[in-house]
Amino acid sequence: MTSPVNYTLTENIGVVTIDSPPVNALSRAVRQGLMEAMDTAAADASEAVLIICNGRTFIAGADITEFGKPLMDPWLPEVVDRIEAMNKPVIAAIHGTALGGGFEIALAAHYRCAVPTGKIGLPEVKLGLLPGAGGTQRTPRLAGVDAALQLMTSGVPIDAAQAMEVGLIDRIVEGDLREGAIKWAKDLAATGAAPRRTSEQEIPPCNAAVFSEYRATLAQRARGQVAPQAIVDCVEAAATLPFADGLELERSKFTELMDGEQSAALRHFFFAEREAAKIEGLPKDTPTRRVESVGVIGGGTMGGGIAMSFANARIPVTLVEISDAALERGLSIIDRNYAGSVKRGKLTEEDAAACRALVKGSTDYASLAEVDLVVEAVFEDPKLKKEIFAKLDGVCKQGAILATNTSYQDVNAIAAATQRPEDVVGLHFFSPAHIMKLLEVVRGNKTADDVLATCMQLAKRIRKVPVVSGVCYGFIGNRMLQPYAQQSQLLLLEGATPEQIDTAMEDWGMAMGPLRVFDLAGLDVGYKARQALSDAEKGEPATYLVPDMLVEADRHGQKSGSGYYTYDEQHRPTPCPEVHEIIRRAAAKLGFERREISDEEIVNRLIGALVNEGRKIIEEGIAQRSGDIDVVYVYGYGFPAWRGGPMFYGDAAAL
Repeated sequence: MTSPVNYTLTENIGVVTIDSPPVNALSRAVRQGLMEAMDTAAADASEAVLIICNGRTFIAGADITEFGKPLMDPWLPEVVDRIEAMNKPVIAAIHGTALGGGFEIALAAHYRCAVPTGKIGLPEVKLGLLPGAGGTQRTPRLAGVDAALQLMTSGVPIDAAQAMEVGLIDRIVEGDLREGAIKWAKDLAATGAAPRRTSEQEIPPCNAAVFSEYRATLAQRARGQVAPQAIVDCVEAAATLPFADGLELERSKFTELMDGEQSAALRHFFFAEREAAKIEGLPKDTPTRRVESVGVIGGGTMGGGIAMSFANARIPVTLVEISDAALERGLSIIDRNYAGSVKRGKLTEEDAAACRALVKGSTDYASLAEVDLVVEAVFEDPKLKKEIFAKLDGVCKQGAILATNTSYQDVNAIAAATQRPEDVVGLHFFSPAHIMKLLEVVRGNKTADDVLATCMQLAKRIRKVPVVSGVCYGFIGNRMLQPYAQQSQLLLLEGATPEQIDTAMEDWGMAMGPLRVFDLAGLDVGYKARQALSDAEKGEPATYLVPDMLVEADRHGQKSGSGYYTYDEQHRPTPCPEVHEIIRRAAAKLGFERREISDEEIVNRLIGALVNEGRKIIEEGIAQRSGDIDVVYVYGYGFPAWRGGPMFYGDAAAL
């Protein structure tokens, strides 16, 4: 087998070229090739050695196919140590991304250069790990403690200019990287530059308090996660211990994390997200339709966010509303959102203006005659949705995709209002739609394969994570919320308080407890919907009596300043004795005998409710696989990724 690592002597420079598509991952063959190349270079007439990659990127990290398998020699720390120990200057030349172990290879080199578009990063924390080949020890020696902690605990890559500013690369090469890097290597050789080993450098002085401050910040920002705290421990060791001792701690911590539950969960989620993009039974070569213009019907918060999602991907959007006044309100929402993005530094003023210019408004359905895709985003009235789709059927060109953003309704019934049900699909965005990454792609009984393939491809184009769902009430995510919500109501009646339930779930890792979520959504929304139902349709009073009593006491949720909690002007919740009394009255009315309930019981019952409903969804074929449900709940409902998602956790905890 041909090695993915090639070594040639170019005049007096030994050039090590890695060519292992698609991302030059650090497979065993690449690691082996690097070791052999170093051995050859050490013994030949080269005066300096250059490590460079073919293809679209430098080494973009570990080989994911080796995850969870026994380590095979040579393992990465050995390769890194071998490179750093070279008795000739070694230069790493970076293009694309140098990530994780790829950047640790660059750190082992004595000099580093990059093209202006290059990026570097140490994203191991996103898999519940830390850089395990010297990254926690070498990075602070070059960049200082603060920059190293930020880079490793966030896992977010930085560009070449930032990397050069903090000292992680030495030079930016304009023009051809290979040519420029070889020239620099010759210059280094000509001036007698010696190997400059990172491990031998002193860490820039730092305030010892930075470590305790970081630990406190991470306790909030990365609540419950062990890898970020382990990174702080290792960087502190780098600042206070000899290099060899710090390296020993790093390797010990890495092994501990690799064997731990959190990394197993995050690695599961890593693969689940990639698997979710695949549609069972749909050939890879399924053709897709062209989508270069989009219509959005409904200019409310959701419709405006959907319009922004497409405009941000530089796809022109026509926003349709029922009146000039409604249209003006809708466009003003978009204006405010873009202004907020600029204020938060998410977009430059120029980028925001360019995106906003792609959104035009209309009150005439005829303006949608030539768009490639229409997304309906009006309120949840099935009759209205069917009327809209009947109109679209008459207005839109043949081949246009007609999508509904419904959260609950029957996509098949909506499709039946048209003469082209094969063109109809559900695209369930999550609010705020221009920020939330999840997109449920709902496949109707008659949805064409090319429509489904197009929507999955389009989701990536607008930077969403797509998950396919079949048709049922609430699809995957909202269907599972029903038993979760019902269980929270039973816990209240049986003896728990809102703050105990929410605190237990948030301490466990949920972004927000269930009752705070209901307050945020508005208790009056469900109340109004229930008023139109018969007693039989409402179900057991235990599942809705408390929220009904709260609404009847003028406690509508966060927007009214009171719901399960009382809220101040900054929307901070405070427990309320009036709510506790309402819960006691409801429990007495329904004959509940209240008792002490442990936090463990709260977590097990609420997560168990999600898991049980998820299993039904799998059995019914609504979701393709259990990992898809995990992706939905992590990206759409604030489930902690470091627990793997409800289905992974349910299996691991035997719920």
